[in-house]
Amino acid sequence: MSVISRIEISNLYKRYKNAHQDSLSDINITIEAGTKFGLLGPNGAGKTTMISILCGFLEASSGGVKYLSNEGEEIVGKGLKSIIGFVPQEYAMYGELTPMQNLEYFGALYNMKPDVIHERSVELLDILGLNEVADKKVANFSGGMKRRVNLAIGIIHNPSIIFLDEPTVGVDVQSKHAIIRFLNELNQKNATIIYTSHHMNEAQEFCDELVLIDHGKVVAQGATANLLATHGEEDLHTLFIHLTGEEYRN
Repeated sequence: MSVISRIEISNLYKRYKNAHQDSLSDINITIEAGTKFGLLGPNGAGKTTMISILCGFLEASSGGVKYLSNEGEEIVGKGLKSIIGFVPQEYAMYGELTPMQNLEYFGALYNMKPDVIHERSVELLDILGLNEVADKKVANFSGGMKRRVNLAIGIIHNPSIIFLDEPTVGVDVQSKHAIIRFLNELNQKNATIIYTSHHMNEAQEFCDELVLIDHGKVVAQGATANLLATHGEEDLHTLFIHLTGEEYRN
């Protein structure tokens, strides 16, 4: 599936208009293809800003992001759009439409052929346990069901890079298990997954590597197991508190 070798984030800065300080400051990260990469930090740390820049929704103030192919060439434009999937924390779907209708609509936005959209939609709805409600309005679904529809919409075009913003927030144990299991299956097929969450136990189990940012700066990065060993912490929760403090965040 993967057409990239790595993502290079170099000397990345972002300051919003009229802001008195940077939202991101001198970020340097390399994400290798096929990684389950955690982007973690407290509220206001800069995670959403970074994802917005990585997905091309927002321009950096300076520095940049490069998606490099296996041949070392930079992937840009439509080629980049076709390989990126974004699953936001907020539901990105039409409540008055059914899951099938939502997938048909969003698939068309990626210029997928109708027969390909239908085949892919049937596959995703089956995998995510939504085939029995494929023709029912999404507005009447539970939070866990909506979360699974949200995921299906974000990956309808079979992207090789998947950005997930709190993919299991507010869902039941069964839905959380199904979502994580499916993400692991996608990763085993060489999808690169960039994941944000406040669920530290889930992040520790899921992520191969991670970066922890606070106040717009990287405070730790590396393989999850190595970071815990280096800082002498037993779990990601205690490491998170150790590096970012206990004060309230807005």
